Amino acid sequence: MGLPYRNIIRPILRVIDSEKAHKYTIDVLSKIGNKSAGTKILNSMYKSEKEPITVFDKLFHHPVGLAAGFDKGADALSSWPALGFSWGEYGGITRFPQEGNPKPRMFRANKENALINRMGLNNPGAMAVKDKLITRQSSNNWPSIPIAANIGRSSKVSNAESPNDYSSTLGILWDYADMFVLNVSSPNTPNLRELQNKSYLELILKDCMRIRESKNEFKPILLKLSPDRINEQILDSVDSAISLGIDGFVATNTTIKKPIPLSLQSRRVLSEEGGLSGRPLHERSLEVINLIYSHTNGKHPIIGVGGIESTETAWSSITSGASLLQLYSSLVFKGPSVISSIVKGIKKKRIEEGFSNISEAIGYNTK
Repeated sequence: MGLPYRNIIRPILRVIDSEKAHKYTIDVLSKIGNKSAGTKILNSMYKSEKEPITVFDKLFHHPVGLAAGFDKGADALSSWPALGFSWGEYGGITRFPQEGNPKPRMFRANKENALINRMGLNNPGAMAVKDKLITRQSSNNWPSIPIAANIGRSSKVSNAESPNDYSSTLGILWDYADMFVLNVSSPNTPNLRELQNKSYLELILKDCMRIRESKNEFKPILLKLSPDRINEQILDSVDSAISLGIDGFVATNTTIKKPIPLSLQSRRVLSEEGGLSGRPLHERSLEVINLIYSHTNGKHPIIGVGGIESTETAWSSITSGASLLQLYSSLVFKGPSVISSIVKGIKKKRIEEGFSNISEAIGYNTK
């Protein structure tokens, strides 16, 4: 289905406003996901091979998952496995519903295979998402893959009030995800990135860990980091998080740094404010993955995200230290077939390199 997507679907989406195209895609996937016949059709086109890996004591059929930001309101969960993903992350979700930043706020730099967004964590709010997920569970339409929830700070809440904001959302969504990602690194909510500083971060983590301790079931909590901080700052956040019981890291969020434009269209798009994702982010994402893996001796799983679009980018992230991978931008530019293509590619690469399983390749380039 790579050819029909490139020649038919993508040209149509390219002439539509990015956010409208995104909403249309989610609406379609949501409808398809609610019908068993629809998911069977998708699965027949996009099913991925198995390249199993166990992370956080959970079995993943392969490492490739859907990144946060694509399915903000958790509307299309049941379509994720049918597209070939082995896991996925919904959100970001905030305690209170919010519209996000003024439109337009999503842009495509086509030559760079990059997206710029300044969405501002627009979402229906934790309680509304919980209600949707209760309905999904009760209708036996829950996906058969691990699900993560991305949690952000509500825009109307100050940084000083953020510990209760994060922990409240965690408590509301606790029964509706297998693991949780604390987003303290989005560039699109004013002052949110300050929450990576030790004084704020420790309070947020303490409150969230208290919520976990009050539950009967242990679930992993991860921290999503910014690529724009210097390495020493990143490691300060990593050390603080580990001391308070964090289970892993997501490297990385979007960047506010922009590459040199490759076309006039790109020049216009890259001048927009917002976070950049996609191909230009990959190099820095690799550096941060490697940095964290080496610093922690590989003891805390890392999810690699940023420019995952091919066998080469996926394999380099794994051998730099990523246990799991996520993609979003390449889904937009290459279509759903990119998922099965990457899985097939890393399986072939793993066999060629002489590893008996994908876990053996994690961090191999750092050793």
